[in-house]
Amino acid sequence: MTENTAVRPDTATKPDLVWAPDPILARNSQIERFRRAVEDRHGLRLGGYHDLWRWSVDDLTGYWEAVADFYDVQFSAPYDCVLGEERMPGACWFPGARLNYADQVLRHHRADGPALVHVTESGERSETSWAELTRQIAAFAHTLRGLGIGEGDRVVGYLPNTPHAVVAFLAAAAVGATWAVCGQDFASSGAADRLGQLDPAVLVTTDGYEHRGTRHDRRAEVAALVDLLPTLRTVVTVTHLGLPEFALQGPDVIPWADATSGEPGLATAQVGFDHPLWVVFTSGTTGRPKGIVHGHGGVLLSHLAQLGLQFDMGSSDRWLWYTTPTWMLWNLNVSVLLLEACLVTYSGDVAHPEPDRLWRLAEETGATLLGASAGYLAISEKLGLTPRATYGLATLKAVGSTGAPLAESVYGWAREAVGEHVQLVSCTGGTDVVGAFAGGAPILPVRAGRISGPVLGVALDAWAEDGRSVRDTVGELVITRPMPSMPLRFWDDPGDRRYRESYFTTYPGVWRHGDWVTLWSQDLTMTVHGRSDATLNRGGVRMGSAEINHAAEGLPEITEAMALGIEEPDGGYWMPLFVVLRPGETLTDGLRSRLVEEIASTLSRRHVPDDIMSVVSLPHTRTGKKIEIPIKRILQGARPDDVVAREAVDDWAALERFTTLRRQSGER
Repeated sequence: MTENTAVRPDTATKPDLVWAPDPILARNSQIERFRRAVEDRHGLRLGGYHDLWRWSVDDLTGYWEAVADFYDVQFSAPYDCVLGEERMPGACWFPGARLNYADQVLRHHRADGPALVHVTESGERSETSWAELTRQIAAFAHTLRGLGIGEGDRVVGYLPNTPHAVVAFLAAAAVGATWAVCGQDFASSGAADRLGQLDPAVLVTTDGYEHRGTRHDRRAEVAALVDLLPTLRTVVTVTHLGLPEFALQGPDVIPWADATSGEPGLATAQVGFDHPLWVVFTSGTTGRPKGIVHGHGGVLLSHLAQLGLQFDMGSSDRWLWYTTPTWMLWNLNVSVLLLEACLVTYSGDVAHPEPDRLWRLAEETGATLLGASAGYLAISEKLGLTPRATYGLATLKAVGSTGAPLAESVYGWAREAVGEHVQLVSCTGGTDVVGAFAGGAPILPVRAGRISGPVLGVALDAWAEDGRSVRDTVGELVITRPMPSMPLRFWDDPGDRRYRESYFTTYPGVWRHGDWVTLWSQDLTMTVHGRSDATLNRGGVRMGSAEINHAAEGLPEITEAMALGIEEPDGGYWMPLFVVLRPGETLTDGLRSRLVEEIASTLSRRHVPDDIMSVVSLPHTRTGKKIEIPIKRILQGARPDDVVAREAVDDWAALERFTTLRRQSGER
């Protein structure tokens, strides 16, 4: 039995306050209006966010029905009850209901302001009005129906982050087809590993994309992908780079302009609450990517609540969260259209031609929310960027972060460099539920190094190994009651075997997410320490790798760090730290000593690594997460191709370099 790391004295009290809600804005926020509506409807008195959260997880039926009413969700057939059967997996939400996700977008008929703003890496900008968006969705849906596409069919995309993907998804949803998309940075084989599982009937694709100043012609990869998808009947082609027309063998080819021409009417398919809306895929770092199926109703309600109540998105907002179509954030981004907010899409590199590209983009597009990875914000801090002084950011209200734990130092930098009036919202969640478990709210303060609180409707807890709920010490992140956006199933998973193995074997009937967290009893803020399957375990004491990484990355010479714990064949335990140095720096004995002292002083002597090694670069998943477990397996002697799929890695050469690294120190 291992023990948890003791709470350090510096974290036993509340950390620095970096943002506090404006009382007037908070009072007029959607979440406050929702709270008052709940109080009136149920005869309750809810003192604040924590009372509202507790009610939302104690009374799941009351909460999710209140969300549907508050956002006037259009059911074409009434539901028999809110939660027909409460179990995990397999909860039955809103049985009997009929609806369509796309209806919540198509109901908006604003004459002012764009629905979509798109910017290319080279700076070209275009806008799509709400009327034009509706027309294109209706026209493409008409084309799909003319091809015989409807409920039970799959429409897939091999596309960059452009408006075409948004239109194609919403049209597929409108006719009852299931959508999936993969970015064009994947080779044809990697895309086929994902999209090919679905036996798609229609592929929407383009001639290429821009990245880091290079135009990538993907026509050959498209042709190879078409050959790998034998069920395709039609390919819809987009001219994004202006290259000559596709030459494809096999399925019919329809140019995008033809597929979206005309002004046909649109009657959406009315489907069940659990009718498959889309399939999103896991990273594939441990095998074939798993296809996760989500339903129309579950996504609709969850995204209305998370984007509306937690982020306060509305018709006056512009949402810019950097992503690629492969990442679940693309799916969340599209859902801001449910709330009549404007979606800003960007097809390019986040830091090209300069590292502050994303901050400049936020100013140029008038974004009210800017979202980025924790890594990008950490780099912005390390480079000393000053976005407010450089660009003004007059419209920006919030900055979102996800993908990895956010270093405590970034909070102070954001307050000074981005603005004390700008809320920094660190979130944790996953592709699994295509949303967040914990994050922020316009009525919650932000404290350095902590996520502000659990999301409404999410019965979040931290458990010890024996299933006890724990506070102020580390535990497994668990969800104890169902969420509407939990997977309906995994694709091609008879009997839900892989689904159950992924979440429900450690604590039967309870979702174990695989993150190692601390829930703080003072205010239900949360600290994420990293993945529990990558937890360091030295001498029976578990430690979060993210804490060591953040301490190392606090030194100006270090751009990125990764600590690992390696069980050795002779029973020994090796804990190396790999660091990527800034250009021109070398790993001297002096720098090693400073790293040791930084880790020991900010964490403990127990956290000090056995070896510190310099590497040229670290490999990541396609969504930017450090690849820890496969590297651990390689250092234990496995071949790279045996532990991770090449298409899941952004830098295969960086991964292969770990095959030559070996322990340098003796036993500690």
